[in-house]
Amino acid sequence: MSSRTHVKRTYGSRQNASVNGPPTISSKKSATEATSPRAGQKRPLADVLTPNLYNIPTPIKRAKYSSSASAISKPKPKVKSSTKSKQKTLTQLHFAIDQTTLRNCPICDLSYTKGAPEDESLHRSHCARVQRGMEWGREEERESVKVGVIEVASQVKLVNGKRGRIISCPAECTGKIGSKISALLQTINLSLSSPPLTQECLRNSKVYLFLLPYTSTASTSTSSGREKIVGCVVAQRITTAMAVASTETVEASNGKGCNIGSDNDDSGDVDDANDGNTERRRQELVAVDSGTGLFCHPQPLSTPMGIPRLFVSSTYRRQGIATALLSAAAATFIHGCPLDPRRGQVAFTQPTGDGKAVMMKWGEGGARIYEE
Repeated sequence: MSSRTHVKRTYGSRQNASVNGPPTISSKKSATEATSPRAGQKRPLADVLTPNLYNIPTPIKRAKYSSSASAISKPKPKVKSSTKSKQKTLTQLHFAIDQTTLRNCPICDLSYTKGAPEDESLHRSHCARVQRGMEWGREEERESVKVGVIEVASQVKLVNGKRGRIISCPAECTGKIGSKISALLQTINLSLSSPPLTQECLRNSKVYLFLLPYTSTASTSTSSGREKIVGCVVAQRITTAMAVASTETVEASNGKGCNIGSDNDDSGDVDDANDGNTERRRQELVAVDSGTGLFCHPQPLSTPMGIPRLFVSSTYRRQGIATALLSAAAATFIHGCPLDPRRGQVAFTQPTGDGKAVMMKWGEGGARIYEE
């Protein structure tokens, strides 16, 4: 067998072949084989330095980690709904025709409708506040200087022998003391069935509080420094008020005490004259509260101070707290000018039955009435 001669191709021979004639299929195949690296053969330096742009693989971007995405992607566990529904508790009601549903609490003196959820809830909160009382502790004492709290009187002795003190502060103060005064005025308005005081009234008012120290049953020590508010008076700056009519004037206006006509011919004229005078007297008086028999003369009189609110806790009434508060307010409301209620320098708004008794006793008939 004759040995086959191997022809070694060079780059020059490939170029010459491409120049001499058009490329054939075999030449294209050989060119592709030449450009592609063979097994065990290194790539040409030109291919390494100038890579094929069309064969470069696109880099894959790594997705950023997101806690919200992972939280959303995680399937939420399904909550198994209870098949058994809770049965609503029913209350058996009965008709009580012979009994009234209106109740009057002996502790807080609040009237409410028994069986009405709103009234009972209001009574519970109000009665708990009255029983617990408004506490005056160390936090209020720390803020007293900033707000302008002044101690008016100290060691005020009550009828039962206990001693307390009286302080005053602006009615429109802020902070913790302002919140406590707002809650106290809300309780007073609810107890007296009165509307809330306006901002203009509070701006020109002072609040006087009677503080009584907490005492334990074992001893009378007050080392804790805690006190409770047992009385409150709101003093307001006013301009005019009306004088209260006396009992004789009210009776005369109702026709009592008039002369009875005699049997002569002038009896009819006398009766007509008395009827005219009675009608004129009735027109001259203003009825403040016909239930308590409180009437006033309509002429406005100059009055510097008014009392729109007066309240004492039911547990501490008839101990002289209201009188002490009113006297302190009359003495210190206008600096350097004490006021005398007997001379008509203090007026009250429409008082209740107990308020009228306090007003007449403290003012000795000289206190006046003004419109709030």
